[in-house]
Amino acid sequence: MYYVNNKQFNCSINVTLDIFNDRWKLSIIWHLLQNDKRFKDLHEEISDITQKTLTVKLKELEEKNIINREVFPEVPPKVVYSLTKAGKRLKPVLEEMYSWGVDYVKEFGEITEDNMCYTERKRRK
Repeated sequence: MYYVNNKQFNCSINVTLDIFNDRWKLSIIWHLLQNDKRFKDLHEEISDITQKTLTVKLKELEEKNIINREVFPEVPPKVVYSLTKAGKRLKPVLEEMYSWGVDYVKEFGEITEDNMCYTERKRRK
């Protein structure tokens, strides 16, 4: 049995699915893998997400210890989001998901240069 975040799970995969239960959280983490970001930068990079949804998802990821939220005492307030150690450990998983997605589209679809997500990995190739 697994006990975490005030919940009980019979299987560790259910822990993972409970944390990443929607499309936005993995996208947020993907963009934070490059470097720490402010809210505005994340919102611009994840263009389909609303500000309200981004706020909610950032809070959920912070509560699950996947991201850090650092507030700087400035006027106007400056808030920077970064990955925790647990969040950084998702890098190989997300890189594999990225590669799988590219391979899937190559096999069954078409890749164009429009709206491609920027990655350090892409730059290295």
